[in-house]
Amino acid sequence: MRKPLKTQAKLKELLTAYFRRFEEKKKPVAWCTSVGPAELLRSFGYEVYFPENHGALIGARRLGAKYIPAAGREGFSPDICSYLTSDIGAYLMNETPLDIYGLANVPAPDVLVYNTNQCREVKEWFTFYGEKYRVPVLGIDTPRDIDAPTPALLAYLEASWREMITRLEKLSGRSFDPARFEEVVTLSHRACGLWQEFLESNRRRPAQHTFFDHIILMAPVVVLRGTREAVDFYSDLVAEAAAVDCTHIKEKYRFYWEGMPVWGKIRFLAELFNRHHISIVTSTYCHSWAFHFDPQNPLASSVKAYAGIFITRSQEYKLRYLEDVTRRFSIDAVLFHDSKTCPSNTNSRFGIPQKLKTTTGLPSLTFYGDLVDLRHFSEEEFALRLEAFIEQLD
Repeated sequence: MRKPLKTQAKLKELLTAYFRRFEEKKKPVAWCTSVGPAELLRSFGYEVYFPENHGALIGARRLGAKYIPAAGREGFSPDICSYLTSDIGAYLMNETPLDIYGLANVPAPDVLVYNTNQCREVKEWFTFYGEKYRVPVLGIDTPRDIDAPTPALLAYLEASWREMITRLEKLSGRSFDPARFEEVVTLSHRACGLWQEFLESNRRRPAQHTFFDHIILMAPVVVLRGTREAVDFYSDLVAEAAAVDCTHIKEKYRFYWEGMPVWGKIRFLAELFNRHHISIVTSTYCHSWAFHFDPQNPLASSVKAYAGIFITRSQEYKLRYLEDVTRRFSIDAVLFHDSKTCPSNTNSRFGIPQKLKTTTGLPSLTFYGDLVDLRHFSEEEFALRLEAFIEQLD
């Protein structure tokens, strides 16, 4: 049995300090999508809040069933993103699980900024709040199905970023500071690089940590990207991971997790895989925040980094990526999560599992669930299908 990394104990304190800053109201607040231009907002002096993080917390606290119906009564379909519906439902009921960090309400925004690189629905999500709070909504509309970002595409997106800079100057009353932006991007680059280094340490056998550790430990690279706190946290994490002795761990199989987490079933899943001596050593999801920036070219590299995330890529690129990562991590089998309300980050619907089997020989198991809405996940069905799958592997 793996012991939790000691660095994880610092996480609650780190996140509490982050959320308390919203209560202090020393800076204006910008809401941002999790793969949005957080560095740009921080360079303009905003505290940055991420509604998707709130949705994940709702999912982890198993509150989706309480909040999603409220969004349905407002006209939001139960088939759209359950981050969106659970978050809006909580708003409509004037509740938040952020009370564990001392917040009675989510912080009111002064501006909302989205990037559709994740999915189109973030635009509707932020537009809803723009109307409720009567504040501006700024966006970057990133195309999908990209094999490689072309110069024309990057030029189009950079123009959108520059337009956003002009609008942020007017809204904030501050001129864009290239030196400050470079400083923030440099901090993001360092934190993301350390996060990548930590994840890559699982190429060793047996795995030092698992996907169920990663989805907790990834919080700072999401909500504190571009800060000194994130760099310090991951510096400590990398140092600790390098010294961990896992030779006593019995690792029968190494799995890859493709798709979103099932936030409300993390403990169940972690214990189930542990009983079968299966290490889920890495995932597409957690690697998605291992951005590479060029501090010497902060704007151009930010545009390229956010345009080139896995979700935006073509089916051909995704297959090549999975072929490479499963080889590097010595993967024995792949789990594909077909998430009911997250088609944008479900990659099992157009033949990739079958193609991956053809090119690598790797077997896969596709299971059905959701990131927040637990009506779409069955513990009994999952356990039975996993056990049958393991018998095939044996």
